[in-house]
Amino acid sequence: MLFHVQMTVRLPHDMPADVADDLKAREKAMAQGLQRDGTWRHLWRIAGRYANVSIFDVESPAALHDVLSRLPLFPYMDIEVQALCRHASSIHDDDR
Repeated sequence: MLFHVQMTVRLPHDMPADVADDLKAREKAMAQGLQRDGTWRHLWRIAGRYANVSIFDVESPAALHDVLSRLPLFPYMDIEVQALCRHASSIHDDDR
């Protein structure tokens, strides 16, 4: 199943820089691994914000929740999810 996910990160202003840097490094490593294995299909930064729009390809809403809740920045995110389905006019075979 494909899901459109918008994530906005809200780190506490008083979080020590070394803690924030560690969280961001672990988040980046996990995000890149999920992209390599095809789970995190697309990842775009929203210009001017600490936010992204992403497309995930997972088995179910529960599987998506599992992936998202394992992200190091998850406790600091506002997340909106929309399930997607193939559009009849799409020319892409991998839209499922």
